[in-house]
Amino acid sequence: MGTKFPSRRLVADARIHASVFSSREFQLIDLGLSSRFGARTKRALMIESPSDKVAQEELPILPLREFVLFPYMVLPLFVSRQSSIAAVEDALASGGRILLVAQRDPETQEPGNEDLYSVGTIAMVMRSLRMPDGRLKVMFQGLSKARIDAFVDRESSSTWASVSSIPSDETGVWCVESEALVRAVRTRVEELLPLKDLPPEVLSIMTNIDEPGRLADIVATNLRLRLTEAQEVLEVEDSLSRLRKVDALVRRELEVTTMQAEIQHQAKEEMSRGQREVFLREQLSAIQNELGEVDSRGGEETDEYRHKIEEAGLDPEAHEEALKQLRRLERMHPDGPEAQVARNYLDWIVALPWSNTSPDQLDLMNARAILDADHAYLHEVKERILEFLGVRKLRADSRGPILCFVGPPGVGKTSLGRSIARSMGREFVRVSLGGVRDEAEIRGHRRTYVGALPGRIIQSLKSAGTNNPVFMLDELDKLGSDFRGDPSSALLEVLDPEQNSNFDDHFLNVPFDLSKVMFIATANTMDTIPAPLRDRMEVIQLSGYTPEEKSSIANRFLIPRQLAEHGLPETSIEWAPSAVDKICTGYTHEAGVRSLERQVAQVCRKVARRTAEGNSDVVRVTCRNLKNYLGIARFESEVHSKQNQIGVANGLAWTEAGGEVLTIEASLTRGDGLLLTGQLGDVMKESVQTALSYARSILFDLGVDDRALTGNQIHVHVPAGATPKDGPSAGVTMATTLLSLATHNPIRGDVAMTGEVTLRGRVLPVGGIREKALAALRCGIDTVIVPKSCMAEVDEIPKKLRRKLKFVPVETMREVLDAVLSQPLSWRDKAAQPPMVTHAPRPVASVKGR
Repeated sequence: MGTKFPSRRLVADARIHASVFSSREFQLIDLGLSSRFGARTKRALMIESPSDKVAQEELPILPLREFVLFPYMVLPLFVSRQSSIAAVEDALASGGRILLVAQRDPETQEPGNEDLYSVGTIAMVMRSLRMPDGRLKVMFQGLSKARIDAFVDRESSSTWASVSSIPSDETGVWCVESEALVRAVRTRVEELLPLKDLPPEVLSIMTNIDEPGRLADIVATNLRLRLTEAQEVLEVEDSLSRLRKVDALVRRELEVTTMQAEIQHQAKEEMSRGQREVFLREQLSAIQNELGEVDSRGGEETDEYRHKIEEAGLDPEAHEEALKQLRRLERMHPDGPEAQVARNYLDWIVALPWSNTSPDQLDLMNARAILDADHAYLHEVKERILEFLGVRKLRADSRGPILCFVGPPGVGKTSLGRSIARSMGREFVRVSLGGVRDEAEIRGHRRTYVGALPGRIIQSLKSAGTNNPVFMLDELDKLGSDFRGDPSSALLEVLDPEQNSNFDDHFLNVPFDLSKVMFIATANTMDTIPAPLRDRMEVIQLSGYTPEEKSSIANRFLIPRQLAEHGLPETSIEWAPSAVDKICTGYTHEAGVRSLERQVAQVCRKVARRTAEGNSDVVRVTCRNLKNYLGIARFESEVHSKQNQIGVANGLAWTEAGGEVLTIEASLTRGDGLLLTGQLGDVMKESVQTALSYARSILFDLGVDDRALTGNQIHVHVPAGATPKDGPSAGVTMATTLLSLATHNPIRGDVAMTGEVTLRGRVLPVGGIREKALAALRCGIDTVIVPKSCMAEVDEIPKKLRRKLKFVPVETMREVLDAVLSQPLSWRDKAAQPPMVTHAPRPVASVKGR
């Protein structure tokens, strides 16, 4: 079988094929518009082509938009663009042949040579009719494919090109692959017919076509392909390859159409099921009304709850539980007690923010500006918070460590959490855990209890309205436990990023996702927090403010805020810098600034009363008249004697209110033993005993009779006896005091020291170096002895204050003694030291009765 044109019978069948397959309207392609003028006018007809084939010729070009014409097909078009009208007229003047080529971009209004594909279809102008508006209505018949070799310049407004016909490769030789491919395409088109809602006559046309190339062209014409896909099919010269490509496109169209039909069928079934449920529910409601089991408001109530459940965006498990409780409510009497329990549960479950998430604003520059505007100093803490937010921004999720701010009261722990929420654009909720002893406060009560409610976690999320707020667990160290449970154990699930995505509240009885919540805990001390809970948090220490920092905070934040709260203009009070310093040191004694703000508020109240009485003069607050507003100073200035004394040393201690200088005194009296006074704790008592043992062990090296510390009663006293004291950091001070007594060597009064001592005289590191050093500076002491391993903490002290202090790093007690004693010690040679006693020590001589 060679390539031949269809018979007259096949032409008639092709007309049937055209009326079936060409359901798309033809477009006004020349103007680049989407106007359409009628349906079923585009004909995909197979007609006899001319027997003469020209290998190369010059033809006018007509660009096509959003359509590709295949050989043997007929296409009616409206032509209105002047260049296109000229191309049709040139074609009619030169035999009626014209080249139809698709544009690369359908939106191009005036396509140039580079905007056209290189392969098109030579067509014959079958009919041409000029319309009253100047357009041409033309019918084209595709003849053969052709390739543009070159564009030709002619004295015409149309575009001409030299084209070469692409001959068909139909050989007519039967082969297995060709027959199998043709049958496969016919089968898939047959499957596609009912899905595309096409008449069955189409299949009869396919059975009369045996040539693979022509079958591919006919199917491609009617597949509604994209322009690029249709052009790719046109450019394939090998007939079998072209049919393979069309077969793949038919398979894709069949899969898409099948899936679309399944979706429509499923939607129809769901709609039918929903209508059936509504009908049955209406019948059930009517029956219940007739029986008097429910009143009319019951149906409205359940409908309202059902609408809220659908709008709440619940998780699948929560949605199922809510519908289950709603069905129970429908079967209950509306005034029954169980109905009220069900209503309470549904009210809570639909009010929670299951899917309501606020967008994060992770602008680090804005976060830094907010932190600096809300808090002074705390530079290291701010840097850590910005690092935390930076990681959140890069990871784009809420998972990460749980921050725990630890520090004395009033240093800004809670307000830091509020600033973080403001910088991230999130809601802020705070739950105070102080005094909480019941586990149900965290996990909620089961609904079997009367008046049951969810725990504080769920309640706070409802108040926040979003499922990703900044959640502050305040006063975490104040949690208690009793026979009702341990709340700290319940918090283990809340603060564990691996578990809190399925937090189980006893009241809800369905898991709630807490993984998007940013938890921040606060505490004054870590000692009372259980170790498993402490292990789940990253601790950030906040130390107390120095007097200088308090003065700056008062001038920048506290005074303007209190003036605004009392309705006073900013110029109504002039604060002398010395007066603000006096308030910080003489009227407050704390690590934070709460008491300082209260003192400022007291001054503002008195000025506000004076202004309300009619006296609007500017008030100047100085050190002299400060007592008129605040009374006598409650705290004396810390002034320590700098006189060198035997048995008196300056130690350094850390408290929640900052550092303190402790004057430790020791004396020898008749008697024996060790007497300790000043409310010392167990650790501090053991530190004194360790210092005494060390002092006795080196007396021989110093050339001192060891009976100096064994034949008398040693009394060690730490002043401020009403204040409890504890800790090991006074070890070096105790040892220095005892050795000063034994050697009658005065201790320098301008030196303060801190550090733990061992029996071998090593000085171990201690904490709170920053606060201790600043306390020494306040008392006029400019030399501080610290353990050498603590020198890294010295960098935390502001440079301006660090320059006023001299730090002496030490590793042994011998270095301490050389630095603090007024007179240098003479140490014996090691060779002269008596051998160590391995038997029982001799009894200590008693000095009683002397």
